[in-house]
Amino acid sequence: MLFHGREKPNQFDIIIVGSGIAGLYAALKAASFARVCLLTKAALQETNTWLAQGGIAAALSDDDSPDQHLEDTLQAGAGLCDIRAVEVMVKGASRCISDLLELGTPFDTSEGCLAMTREGAHRRNRVLHAGGDATGAAIQQTLQKHVLSSHAITVRQHSFVTDILAADGRVYGVKTLAGETFTAGSVVLAAGGLGQVYSRTTNPVVATGDGVAMAFRAGAQISDMEFIQFHPTVYHGRHEGETFLLSEALRGEGAVLRNVRGERFMDGCHELAELGPRDVVARAILEQMLKYNTPHVYLDITRHQRDFLKKRFPTIYSLAAQFGHDLAEDWLPVSPAAHYAMGGVHTGLDGETSLDGLYACGEVACSGVHGANRLASNSLLEGLVFASRAVDHINRKGQCVSSQAVVGPQHERNSLKRAEVSETRESLRRIMFSEAGILRNHASLTAARIFIKAASGVAAGIPGDQDGWELKNLITVADLITKSALLRQESRGSHYRLDYPRAESSFKHHLCRSFKLKEEDLLAPVAV
Repeated sequence: MLFHGREKPNQFDIIIVGSGIAGLYAALKAASFARVCLLTKAALQETNTWLAQGGIAAALSDDDSPDQHLEDTLQAGAGLCDIRAVEVMVKGASRCISDLLELGTPFDTSEGCLAMTREGAHRRNRVLHAGGDATGAAIQQTLQKHVLSSHAITVRQHSFVTDILAADGRVYGVKTLAGETFTAGSVVLAAGGLGQVYSRTTNPVVATGDGVAMAFRAGAQISDMEFIQFHPTVYHGRHEGETFLLSEALRGEGAVLRNVRGERFMDGCHELAELGPRDVVARAILEQMLKYNTPHVYLDITRHQRDFLKKRFPTIYSLAAQFGHDLAEDWLPVSPAAHYAMGGVHTGLDGETSLDGLYACGEVACSGVHGANRLASNSLLEGLVFASRAVDHINRKGQCVSSQAVVGPQHERNSLKRAEVSETRESLRRIMFSEAGILRNHASLTAARIFIKAASGVAAGIPGDQDGWELKNLITVADLITKSALLRQESRGSHYRLDYPRAESSFKHHLCRSFKLKEEDLLAPVAV
């Protein structure tokens, strides 16, 4: 056990950045043997975990097995999953679900057993849910309660981490926007996703790619950034801000997709129809939108009675009603939106990164589990399994309080105007969605990179506020996404290029695992 005495107030055994499922679970696991500090940029619950509707995948039923779960994951991943990582995840599911139950997570039950549903590309009913369609919130509330009651965990909300501190390849702490430095023997990065780099997204406003960007600046290896998953069914309102996720569990319960003529169209696109992989369904929807020059298609679950829908999907039913729809009678307009990043900070099987002392888990990490396209409801499970393994690895290594002298990075200050930052951010997001979204080609990606280079001039000097740092981070991840997308001259999983529409055996590998993207490569031209 570590529990080293602290010589300074901000000195700990383990620092965790992020408060989603991976960060909270890591904190609880680490609290049994270490003094932990959990830092999060906003309130604890402002995470993608809180918004997760569908559930968490685990092969627990008699007609299922980890091997079948593995096969479905590999199939969705389009040849790029790390089979060792997938094996670790599916075999670790049972223990993690048991932990959540012991902590008091109120999973839904049916006839005394855990209730399970099916989502896209799963061939068995293996998705556990809570509160109907409020699974993430239920898990987050449960974990938060235990984290906040632990005397071994110091929680610092509204603490925006700007930099990972490293020297000689060894990470020893982090620095915050407020100028505070926190040191530790190990840092666990669980900072979430980057969906806000796109103008249409299911992600909360805090998902600005901070973790990937700061890890990149620190010199960590980054992998698979071209693979961005677009969720097929996101409510398409009359105004840009009228969006909310329509869980894949709706289609698992029999919802069908219809074009503006009222015709079903998924039967001819995939053998699983509406339950095909997300990339297939998203492109099929986009094809219908382009064919009929309409901004959306429809999701129809009117086959079910109102009482069933209110009980099974209370959150979605309520949100639909707020926008004037009755789920039992109306077809809901939907279109794809950026949802999840398969790429991120490259990790091994224990969450370890290329920098000694730095670990990553959850969406910020690229563990190899998801390959080119994440299987639905694997994200919450991945966060749990690899958070646990990262903490176990730290415990085995006995990494204690860092004795490294604190030398934080110095950033050039600039008095950017708030309006300029906001305008640049929104323009970047729109261009990324239109030019580096579901469909891409050399011309569109090049156009995006031209804008990214111009935007980098705006953010060359970062002011001492969160808006400026978020813009810097969004520009960094946008650059990494477009650079990787240009380099991958094929179509695979969530990455689809109109100029290279087929998967190529020569690209059946991870572009960024064989080399490390360097700081000087940022915004440099790409030879293709």
